[in-house]
Amino acid sequence: MSLQDKTLYEFGPYRVDKQRRLLWRAGQSLAITAKAMEILLSLLERKGQVVTKDQLMQALWPDSYVEEGNLTQNVFLLRKVLGETARDHNYIVTVPGTGYRFGADVREIGNGNGDLGAPKITEPTAAANQAAIVWGRTAKRSMLWVSVAAGLLILVGAAYSGRQLLRPRPQPSGQRVVIAILPFVNLTGDNTQEYLSDGLTEEIIAQLGRLDPRQLGVTARTSVMRYKNGPGKLQQIAKDLSADYVLEGSVRREAQQVRVTAQLIQLKDETHVWSRQYDRELGSLLALQSTIAQEVADEIEHTLGNGSAQYAERHTSTPKTFEAYDLYLKGRFFWNKRTPQGFQQAIRCFEDVIARDPDYAAAYAGLADSYVLMSGYSLAPAGNFIPQAREAAQQALQRDESLAEAHASLALIAQDYDWDWPTAEREFQRAIQLDPNYATAHHWYAEHLALRGRFDESFVEIERARRLDPLSLIIATDYAAILYFARQYDRAVEQFLTVREMEPNFPRAHMLFYVYVQQGRLADAIADVESWARVENSAWVWALRAYGYRRSGQSAKTKQALTQLQRVYQRQELDPLPMVVAELNPGNQEKALAWLHEAYLKHSSGLTALKVDPVYDPLRNDPRFQEVMRGVGLAN
Repeated sequence: MSLQDKTLYEFGPYRVDKQRRLLWRAGQSLAITAKAMEILLSLLERKGQVVTKDQLMQALWPDSYVEEGNLTQNVFLLRKVLGETARDHNYIVTVPGTGYRFGADVREIGNGNGDLGAPKITEPTAAANQAAIVWGRTAKRSMLWVSVAAGLLILVGAAYSGRQLLRPRPQPSGQRVVIAILPFVNLTGDNTQEYLSDGLTEEIIAQLGRLDPRQLGVTARTSVMRYKNGPGKLQQIAKDLSADYVLEGSVRREAQQVRVTAQLIQLKDETHVWSRQYDRELGSLLALQSTIAQEVADEIEHTLGNGSAQYAERHTSTPKTFEAYDLYLKGRFFWNKRTPQGFQQAIRCFEDVIARDPDYAAAYAGLADSYVLMSGYSLAPAGNFIPQAREAAQQALQRDESLAEAHASLALIAQDYDWDWPTAEREFQRAIQLDPNYATAHHWYAEHLALRGRFDESFVEIERARRLDPLSLIIATDYAAILYFARQYDRAVEQFLTVREMEPNFPRAHMLFYVYVQQGRLADAIADVESWARVENSAWVWALRAYGYRRSGQSAKTKQALTQLQRVYQRQELDPLPMVVAELNPGNQEKALAWLHEAYLKHSSGLTALKVDPVYDPLRNDPRFQEVMRGVGLAN
């Protein structure tokens, strides 16, 4: 019987249709790229035999020269589709130095013209066949971005295969370049179709972010999404994002037709390096997304790469439905507000995601991040939130040990609550190793280094974070805070004011108050806290008022502010740290030291700044302060 007569292969729970290039698992159609399917078919057709790398590369890229790493990445993608782990290769077995072979039993089922000796099995139902061609509304949403991810996983590995060029290939400069994936524009006229454009944008960012960071930096989503409703001029984008290239595009859908456009632009001269338009039937949307991903991969590799970049072979946290994914993005949006209300909304979003998709590791990491920061921003006792944060981070790692976000979460818990600085540093470094383009890991690690007084290293890390996420308010603000801790007051003021230009009421930017005090600009400091008081009535507002009034000799206002602060503490149990600052008195430090001891007993996360924050200078020589420093692990 010829190969053309062999229409179906079956192994384990999987079934492959060679002619239609379809893969099922337990009756459900799976998204698989064309290259991965070609590898699978090559191995199935030679079941049990070794297929050399040269044979596979000839089958995948006939008449084209590509690097062997491209094959490796496509094999990794195929293993991911088949559910294999790094340690469990039951189906795709590597033959060192030679190639691969298929390691499981394969049953071949004919098309009815002959008996292959295999047990009779039924064809997929009509409904299953239809599902493989035309998506329902829910399937479209849940699988769209997954298909994008699958296609983009071979981004670097895809070499230029003879398709149209718009310009000759430039010689690689050897310098690291930065690319910004601008939000794909939804031109459907229907806001409910945002998942088409947002999903495509997000997954391109996520997958490009897994490339070798020595060659390619990818601007974080929080920065590029600022251009969602107003793209702006390219030169302004280049200035704002410090990017060398942008990828932009649009999605239009009418009835059963979809049109996607995409173009890669070099910003220094606004040259359109590559552009393409796709018009397809909606039923072929999965194939369309893979095609777009392949085309983008070819051109970015052709233009920016030298074929030597490598994917980090690790798992990615993948939600099962668009609804879960959309809730996750909303959770991160609220989390980035850095307010108690924002964290509460983020927690609700992440919990909703977990209720819908209990295996989505990134949602647990988001929940951990929200709980661990909630204590410091809400001033609630750390014990109210840290156990939940730790549990959520551990749940994330149980589902995906390679998730950088979860390692960064554990690092922050070790630092802020456990005061276990070596463990925190190891976890931060692990997060960066897993995802070198994860801006938050660099950001938090920079802060960690600054809190330990290692400012030279800290400035290197915060610059990496700023480069990856140049419009992030919290990264920009904590850069100013590091400058303040390093006692570079003029630069700190300039940076805090830069944040204020972007968002006048960003809470953490009110650390500017402390810088003004250290500069002796008490009137400016008091004016700053009074402006804050017009939008917030928190314990920190009253604490800074008391501190500022005392420093400026306004005893009546100092007493009034202390009275109001004490009333706040009578209404609810709060972190004692604001009381430490409010009671800092050059002539009598007893009350401040008593509150400091109370903060130590309650594991206040703010104590991590004791070593470097100038506000504590009046207490440094007191043995009781030094004892707390030792307890927090900052004595050396």
